[in-house]
Amino acid sequence: MSNDKAAPYTGGCLCGAVRYRFEGDPLLTAVCHCTHCQKHSGGAFSVVAVVPDSAYAQTGETRIFTDIGDSGKAVDRHFCGQCGSPIISVAEAFAGVTIIKVGTLDQASRLTPTQEAYCGTAMAWMPALAGTERFEASNI
Repeated sequence: MSNDKAAPYTGGCLCGAVRYRFEGDPLLTAVCHCTHCQKHSGGAFSVVAVVPDSAYAQTGETRIFTDIGDSGKAVDRHFCGQCGSPIISVAEAFAGVTIIKVGTLDQASRLTPTQEAYCGTAMAWMPALAGTERFEASNI
């Protein structure tokens, strides 16, 4: 019997102190243009994949910065305490899911964003991505 299940996704931080994996395809993959993701990523946007908590496993410890989302609820932003790489976010408003920073995946090109959130705060020079559904604010 052949195994049709896709290989697990793996990733980690720049220095290798934090490693993770998840099984199955993400619930969604999106580009977030919110000002918090811009500051957290140091770039114009952040690309994230949302997976069920039960699919995510991590080795190594992260440090946490607790941010407050538009909902007024906590968003725990996990990052490597050694190299500073942002790894995941856990949002109180979206219980049961882990939000993974796609740039930390070993094979990030396996995922293609299908949505863009917070387009209202996107950089003026940033064009819409082909094939994405766009939202002025949060869509998750």
